[in-house]
Amino acid sequence: MRTVQTVEEYLLYLKDKGFYLREDAQGFIMFGQHYTEASDDMVMFAIEWTLKVQKEFDGSFFLSLLESIILNKIKTKKQAFLFLKEKGMIT
Repeated sequence: MRTVQTVEEYLLYLKDKGFYLREDAQGFIMFGQHYTEASDDMVMFAIEWTLKVQKEFDGSFFLSLLESIILNKIKTKKQAFLFLKEKGMIT
C-alpha cells in the first residue's frame, strides 16, 4: 500500500481505486484548501468523510466540514474523527 502525502496524491489514489472526481470538484477542493489554509492531511480527511457521509462529493458539505475543522483548530486526523463523533456525524 502506498503512502499518500498530498491532496494531489490522494486524488490520484482515489482515481486508481476507481473513484474519479470531476475537474470542477478537484478545483473546488483546491479552492477550499487555499481559502481555509488547511493542511493536506485535513483536506484529505474532509474529502474522505464528505464521500463517506454524502456518498458522493458535495462541495458545500466539504467546505463546511473543512471550515469547521479549521475553526476548531483541529490538527490531527484523530482530533477530526473525535470532532465528527461529538457532532453526531458518525457513530
